[in-house]
Amino acid sequence: MGACLAIGSLASCASCLCGSASCLLSSCCPSTYNSTVTRLAFSFLLLLGTLVSIIMILPGMEEHLKQIPGFCLGGTSIPIPGIENKVNCDIIVGYKSVYRMCFAMACFFFLFFIIMIRVRSSKDPRAAVQNGFWFFKFLLLVGITVGAFFIPDGIFNTVWYYFGMTGSFMFIIIQLILLVDFAHSWNQSWLEKAENGNSKFWFAALLTFTIVFYALAFTIVVLFYVFYTKPDDCTEHKVFISLNFIFCIIVSVVSILPKVQEAQPTSGLLQASFISLYTMYITWSAMSNNPNRQCNPSLLSLVQPVTATPPPGPPPTKAPGGTQWWDAQGIVGLTIFLFCTLYASIRSSNNSQVNKLMQTEEGQGLTTDYESATGDDGVRRAVDNEEEAVTYNYSFFHLSLLLASLYIMMTLTNWFMPDADYQVMQSTMPAVWVKIASSWCGLLIYFWTLVAPLVCSDRDFS
Repeated sequence: MGACLAIGSLASCASCLCGSASCLLSSCCPSTYNSTVTRLAFSFLLLLGTLVSIIMILPGMEEHLKQIPGFCLGGTSIPIPGIENKVNCDIIVGYKSVYRMCFAMACFFFLFFIIMIRVRSSKDPRAAVQNGFWFFKFLLLVGITVGAFFIPDGIFNTVWYYFGMTGSFMFIIIQLILLVDFAHSWNQSWLEKAENGNSKFWFAALLTFTIVFYALAFTIVVLFYVFYTKPDDCTEHKVFISLNFIFCIIVSVVSILPKVQEAQPTSGLLQASFISLYTMYITWSAMSNNPNRQCNPSLLSLVQPVTATPPPGPPPTKAPGGTQWWDAQGIVGLTIFLFCTLYASIRSSNNSQVNKLMQTEEGQGLTTDYESATGDDGVRRAVDNEEEAVTYNYSFFHLSLLLASLYIMMTLTNWFMPDADYQVMQSTMPAVWVKIASSWCGLLIYFWTLVAPLVCSDRDFS
């Protein structure tokens, strides 16, 4: 459904490209709100930039570019009259290209973050800019991207690395909030189906997924102790694994306490098991950035036997700058990012606490009002559901995409830090601590969503 919305809304919305009219919908798409189409369109721009970054960091890309006559400095030796090699292809491939592409996306979303501050309804003239003019927005993003590649090397890479770490820390927390919301919605949906009929099937399904998530989380903890710790070394890893394991047990117990269940009937172990599994992923991702190779074995070394004689043929290819673009934790991180980005665009949540954290209103998503979605000319259009008030905070949404672009930058470069000569990338302990701290903050936020109605009993959390 999300893919249908994205393709139909973006490919067939000709009236949205140069104006502020409500987007046309493809006949294959369900009726939806204009606010949902807008979020999908901005998410598409983010995913497009992500795709470009992935392509430019692929191994061997620099060699392919150098084969283009007259393009790269030090490129093809075939003399072509009137053409000079002027482009530094070392800048437009590898981690440097990812830094510049994500810098351009961050600037693009920061601009809209500033412009859309305090937009209250679609009657605000700035709402027309938010919901339309997609062709010009695309040109603006392309222009910023081209300008970003003219930024000289030097201190830019180091400074932007620290910006990336800070933004990624915040986005990991946003990811966990979205996952909490997804788990709440999932649990609530299946409980309602169980109440309406065939309760044994739906309760069994809930129990099955809960057990599977907890089993995976516990198995991962055991594997962590086996492969990421040593009897006389890796003290930090032992502390990280033990603390996060204990914290996951605590939030699981709290989620089923009678008082918590009374205040939040939809709270349960499904959400806690889901968050526990995500916390284990963050823990693994953090330990994968430990520069101590004794405590951070390569994933390939865990699944492949080590041979004394290397196999014939060329060695495994790495991306420019020494970064392995196929890093396992990076691939998992990208998968979770894609899910959260799509979910943030089409989510329709009834969880009041999560809606407050995400700056959105309750129950805004797809619509079944087909009459209002179809014009007098028979053409289906997205419904403007923000005439009285916006359904999501425009500025916060763009801030989330800004942080997402920084998270993508750090994920694609494995959170490695460029060295003093900007020639190679290195693992650093600050990246480890940023991820671990974000996992603790995320668990604290989930814990707060459980106990907030009890602590702040004078507030309405219904």
